[in-house]
Amino acid sequence: MATLFDTVNLGNKTLSNRIVLPPMTRCRTSQPGDVPNSLMAEYYTQRTTAGLIIAEACDITQDGKGYSFSPGIYTNEQIEGWKKVTSAVHSKDTPIFLQIWHTGRVSHPVFHNGNAPLAPSAIPFQGAIWHYDEAKQEGAMLPCVTPREATKQDIKNIVNDFKQAAINAIKAGFDGIEIHGANGYLVDQFMRDISNQRTDEYGGSIENKTRFVKEIITAIGEAIGFDRIGLRVAPFFKGQGMNSPDILDTIQEVIKFSDNKGIAYLHIAEADWDEAPVIPESFRQQARANFKHPIIVAGVYDKAKATQILAKGYADLIGFGRAYIANPDLPYRLENDIPLSQADDSTFFGGTAKGYTTYTTAS
Repeated sequence: MATLFDTVNLGNKTLSNRIVLPPMTRCRTSQPGDVPNSLMAEYYTQRTTAGLIIAEACDITQDGKGYSFSPGIYTNEQIEGWKKVTSAVHSKDTPIFLQIWHTGRVSHPVFHNGNAPLAPSAIPFQGAIWHYDEAKQEGAMLPCVTPREATKQDIKNIVNDFKQAAINAIKAGFDGIEIHGANGYLVDQFMRDISNQRTDEYGGSIENKTRFVKEIITAIGEAIGFDRIGLRVAPFFKGQGMNSPDILDTIQEVIKFSDNKGIAYLHIAEADWDEAPVIPESFRQQARANFKHPIIVAGVYDKAKATQILAKGYADLIGFGRAYIANPDLPYRLENDIPLSQADDSTFFGGTAKGYTTYTTAS
């Protein structure tokens, strides 16, 4: 029976343990230009105790941006900034992937020269995004607007943007990329009826709703190799206006396709709030049957729950989010049953080194 502390193969890498630092938006880039920096390199290097690091969601282009201070991977300056991160992490012999995304309708014209953000359909998200006004030196929540329905040429361009972002990530020294297909962002928006009401070949049937993500996987795989791709999905996520029961069969279709392509891993994001829905055994069993390569799960996990999921074979690696923020030496603490430090959630998004690189270790 595998434990959290056993090695595991992922793509062409052998990981030292089965504990993952999952992608978490921390918004510490340098401005202007959303450039990764030395502080970010320190943060990730502190957490090279993980078997695998998946760096935070990264904009594939300015058009894909939805939050202030999120990093990019589309300019030379950003690529050079990420090299600081990957070089530091690799000096500790830890593999690192980069999650790449397009936020779709979860955005605002302030990021797009006054233009409406793109989405599968012109259906607004009834919510808001955070924007920092450099001139006023203050941040504010801005209500999302009705997005512009993507044309077929827009879709083609975005697929190419995902491919170029993956190429840039490899150039920046990452071992691979993770496609963000979860949590109500663009790829997820295409897969759900509630946000995709197109009548062309990108909407309606499961085959059509999954066409976009399949094209992205194929384009990236042909560019950098399928064994350098991870895919994140969130089957039971209902936030950001994404309560769409049709999603389960749609995601299973994407899982089958991804398995056939031989991608490095599937990352299932589970709800991580109190009283969140529990993923039924039937979904886990079906996902495992449809995907023979490594599966990562992330949500509200402790050592006991993680051990149980590994023992049942439903996952091969476990992501620990908030726990890893406050405990850079998390594997050591878990293995030795040392109490965990608690994270300061007021420092999660944006800010300084406080609550970012200032947590201490027990080892």
